[in-house]
Amino acid sequence: MKQAKQIFRDALLLTFTALLIRTVGVWFQIYISARAGAEVMGLYALMSGVYGFALTVATSGIHLGVTRVVAEMLSRKKEEKVPSLMRRAILYALFFGCLSALFLFCFAKPISLKWLRDSRTVTSLRLLSVTLPLISLTSVFGGYFTAVRRSTKSALGQISEQGLRIFFCMYLLSLPFVSTAEQLLNALVIGGALSEILSFLFEFILYLLDRRHHFPRRSSESASLEGLQLIRITIPVALTTYIRSGLLTLEHVLIPEGLRNSGASHAAALAAYGSIQSMALPIILYPAALIGAFSELLIPAVAECYISGSEKRLRYMISRVWHLSMIFSIGVAGILICFSAELGNALYPGTQTASYIRLLAPLIPIMYVDTATDAILKGIGQQLYSMVINIMDAGVSVLLVLILVPRFGITGYLITVYISETFNTVLSVTRLLMLSKTRVHPLKWVYLPLLSVVGATCCAHFLFSRLPHPASGKWEIALHCTVTTWFYLLLLFLSKSLGKEERAWIRTLFSFSRSKTKGGIASPPKRRKAFREHV
Repeated sequence: MKQAKQIFRDALLLTFTALLIRTVGVWFQIYISARAGAEVMGLYALMSGVYGFALTVATSGIHLGVTRVVAEMLSRKKEEKVPSLMRRAILYALFFGCLSALFLFCFAKPISLKWLRDSRTVTSLRLLSVTLPLISLTSVFGGYFTAVRRSTKSALGQISEQGLRIFFCMYLLSLPFVSTAEQLLNALVIGGALSEILSFLFEFILYLLDRRHHFPRRSSESASLEGLQLIRITIPVALTTYIRSGLLTLEHVLIPEGLRNSGASHAAALAAYGSIQSMALPIILYPAALIGAFSELLIPAVAECYISGSEKRLRYMISRVWHLSMIFSIGVAGILICFSAELGNALYPGTQTASYIRLLAPLIPIMYVDTATDAILKGIGQQLYSMVINIMDAGVSVLLVLILVPRFGITGYLITVYISETFNTVLSVTRLLMLSKTRVHPLKWVYLPLLSVVGATCCAHFLFSRLPHPASGKWEIALHCTVTTWFYLLLLFLSKSLGKEERAWIRTLFSFSRSKTKGGIASPPKRRKAFREHV
């Protein structure tokens, strides 16, 4: 019970941290988009694809490896070996971090000229290479704090890094001599690099203080066996992430090139790409912080049900996760479609972001359900299958970008996103259905929420059309979205898509203090007709 309460507190903390960082991040994206423009945001997104691959090489699965091995050492009462293992993990991180930094620094010019086709990114890529060893080491400390269940310190590091990034970037962007696209891009990169340096120092100090307090003793035996176990975990993860990250980087490089081949100018291609990647997608993915945190909270529960052989409880939990994910994602999609024009004009005036939000919003249920399904697959030991699906998804995306974007321009890219996301979700859901034999209820899970969100948006439009002035400010739009959400919940209750059974399940899941199940794992309410139907 104590462990379950700790897991729940960590999940709530990480949820709050994710929402805070994402909220501030969206606000910051709006600010820098208004200051730098869509072309600079396109350059930044294009460069981020290359940087993302370098970052994957720098970390090389070290966060997961440290989390797994340290947690296992603590469970086996080998606390005195933790400092020795951490020294090995730090050396591992330094090796891959410095290797990745050297590669990016030396090849920044050919990458910019041959791949990105824009010389303005050379300096920025070289500046970014400085941060790679520091981020790799920060991943080690983050894995340590996760394993010892002191996520508060990791959350403080994330929040401080985001705050410092915003401070430095806003200061540099406000300088009068920062005016050209290259100067604006370098200002964003320097601000991020300074925040990474200070964040690394902060987490390093926290780690030293924590280790001195909790692991003062040192074993005379080295942690060589645990070091080998760390390698066995990190190397397979690193190889698979290399492949997927490399394909995603190739996709990001090919998109602007395909847009130029379709007839758009270089500046117009970067502006369209930046409007989608740096403006529309952050709005689309913002509510995903909730569904992601909820899914992560369920992984231990799903894992225990699977290991203990409780097939009925497992099917019940899977059906509940899918049901609530569909309700949440359909509501988000409907509200974003309904208020896409108002959101786009208020957040990113003078751009095509509103139309991209409207076009991408129907994809939200597919994306959010895929997030929940991947979490469940991890809980039942299907991590390798999920990685294979992600690699296949990235390969399909690259192929479609090569075929569709030069012919159809930005429409071809949107079609690519729809096909690749649907492909990934269908494979993941099919796999989970085959393993769990969970029954699907389309009426309650899909059709009733769809009718409810249509009814809610119609009621909202009817109500707001009677007002003397349309919504234009950010707070007015937020109020309208809130009112629409209450209409949606009311219609869900009236249609019985969200009934007593669902509310009871949620209370059972989160009421650890009253839970009578082993380890605080939520079990299905008994003597319920709905539960008998699901199992």
